[in-house]
Amino acid sequence: MEDPPFVIGVSGASGAPIAVRVLEGLRDAKVPVALVVSDGALAVLREECGLEPEAVRAFATHVYSDHDLGAPIASGSRPTRGMAVVPCSVNTVAKLALGLSDTLLTRAGHVHLKERRRLVIVPRETPMPTTLLRHLTALSEAGVVVLDAAPPYYLHPRSVDDQTAYLAGKVLDHLGVSHHLYVGWKAEGP
Repeated sequence: MEDPPFVIGVSGASGAPIAVRVLEGLRDAKVPVALVVSDGALAVLREECGLEPEAVRAFATHVYSDHDLGAPIASGSRPTRGMAVVPCSVNTVAKLALGLSDTLLTRAGHVHLKERRRLVIVPRETPMPTTLLRHLTALSEAGVVVLDAAPPYYLHPRSVDDQTAYLAGKVLDHLGVSHHLYVGWKAEGP
């Protein structure tokens, strides 16, 4: 029997390189991944990473269309090891906060909320309007990890790639997946 997968949702906000690094980290950890990429995210992956859908799908054990509401990850009866939505668009944040499940990505997120499973979101918007802050507060109160895509200046990143690796590593930290994407504050390491 296959281990339950981690569900990774990629929505159409800026920050696609973070999603790619998360997927690389999960591949390196040799864990099963169920991937859902929204239509908007496909365009962002092309723009920010120069990647076509096939390249991203290669990181996943299972790939589902965002339009497939009958996929296994749409049901709470199918176990998962947690979910991350990275990046998480403002639209996706609102749908999750309001319980709207009109796509597989938002349905899988709703399943994680109702089943009290680990859900990590990486919202990408600045400045954040009041409505977004309210939705993020509601999600945080429901147990969602809201991981802001803030750079780790205290670690003295030398490049955008260093910052991206850190953010992907933080997502993996909250999913409980070991990685070597960054070395924490005053830690010994590579």
